[in-house]
Amino acid sequence: MPSIGILAYGSLIEDQGCEIKPLIIEHRKEVETPFCIEFARSSSSRSNAPTVIPIKTGGSRVQATILVLDASVSLERAEDLLWRRETRNECSEKHYVRPSTPAPNGVVVESLRNFNGIDVVIYTSIPPNIQDPSPKRLAELAVKSAKAEAGKCGRDGISYLISLKRQGISTPLMPAYECEILRITNTVSLEDALAKCRSDDV
Repeated sequence: MPSIGILAYGSLIEDQGCEIKPLIIEHRKEVETPFCIEFARSSSSRSNAPTVIPIKTGGSRVQATILVLDASVSLERAEDLLWRRETRNECSEKHYVRPSTPAPNGVVVESLRNFNGIDVVIYTSIPPNIQDPSPKRLAELAVKSAKAEAGKCGRDGISYLISLKRQGISTPLMPAYECEILRITNTVSLEDALAKCRSDDV
């Protein structure tokens, strides 16, 4: 059976989900993505917070992590697990079916062959829904999500940005995006901004 890995370049690095996490046998770090990513997606499951996705123009390649799965995991099962994690269908009997035509909000599982010593490495690709993202627009979405339901459970845009920074991930928009959050919230750190949003004092 071929070796299978999942390429994590966003929240998946720290939060693999309850189905994937027990099957990981190795975290292969400091692997550069073969594509560029940027904040170009507003996630409904995060109260519309900005998230990074692979994009064709702009952005930058970043340091990612390959989550190497146990040898018992087939490619088909790995695709199911990743798709369910990304679509919030964990612990269900739902299966991934590759669409003939991707939907505007559809999650597509792509694959890389013989990537960094792993036979097959899969990752998700989701269409952008933030056209021409600006630091100001991203910050507005992040602050709003932090004040919404997502902020109560750490799934908001500011928490997401903090997580990416902790992993050493940086995109061209990130510095100005962070500065704009601090300006809007009149704070000096993302942690302070998050606390202020959660107290509904913005």
